[in-house]
Amino acid sequence: MADKKTIAVFGLGSMGMGMAQSLLRAGHRVHGFDLNPDAVARFTDAGGAAGDLPEVAGDLDIVMTVVLNAAQTEAVLFGDKGVAAGLKPGAAIIACATVAPDFARRMEAQAEALGLHYLDAPISGGAAKAAQGALSIMASGRAGAFAAAAPALSATAEKVFELGDQAGPGSAMKAINQLLAGVHIAAAAEAVTFGMTQGVDPAQTLEVIRQCAGTSWMFENRVPHIAEGDYTPRSSVNIWPKDLGIVLDIAREARFSAPLAAAALQQFLAAAGSGHGADDDAAVAQVYARNAGLKLP
Repeated sequence: MADKKTIAVFGLGSMGMGMAQSLLRAGHRVHGFDLNPDAVARFTDAGGAAGDLPEVAGDLDIVMTVVLNAAQTEAVLFGDKGVAAGLKPGAAIIACATVAPDFARRMEAQAEALGLHYLDAPISGGAAKAAQGALSIMASGRAGAFAAAAPALSATAEKVFELGDQAGPGSAMKAINQLLAGVHIAAAAEAVTFGMTQGVDPAQTLEVIRQCAGTSWMFENRVPHIAEGDYTPRSSVNIWPKDLGIVLDIAREARFSAPLAAAALQQFLAAAGSGHGADDDAAVAQVYARNAGLKLP
């Protein structure tokens, strides 16, 4: 069918794997690439297409980069073994990492110089929604980029926000989201451990506050991890020094004071420095608990 595309997903972590599987369910031919060969093998076993990148690059209609940061995005696209040079004219790049708007605009210019479409398309929703094909995507780019990327967007996202006609606004909106999300996770951890100093256990705080005005999506999503003592990483502590670092870099360039984001960043840095970097980001509660002499569930 004409709407079925050949797509490559770079980055088969918790988000990228779910997105790649959503693309498979939609009937696309999907190649998965990752530095971890076990992740590639798992995806191939699940129906992913085989093939080395140099052999398949020319067949790709769409490339999705679901990697960690700007450096990895640039390496995948334009590094020594970057995919962009091998793509056919008119192919679409959907860049999903959290990056600064200026970086997104630079990537767009390099892609367009090769005759490629570039969509600045940060994602939100977590691993569960990635696996369901129900992400929110904060996208910006040329009309042609949206059109070329549409088959992949419809397979992976419940909501696509069209935020502008060039790269940059999508990444700006993701920075706003990450400022709020990081602050809300740290605030939830602070509230739960504060409650413990008054003899209120985390499960009771969760039961009451989720039905009151003080709740947030992050509170309701992360506090169960604290109450259950389960720090299996759905979204890790290590994400936040990067993402809140990007927020504060942008704020510094804008001469904008962001004290709440800065305070949250320090708590995540403390959690990472205490050995919790690979744990679920709800483990930032461990910093508060340690400082107050509390024992979490």
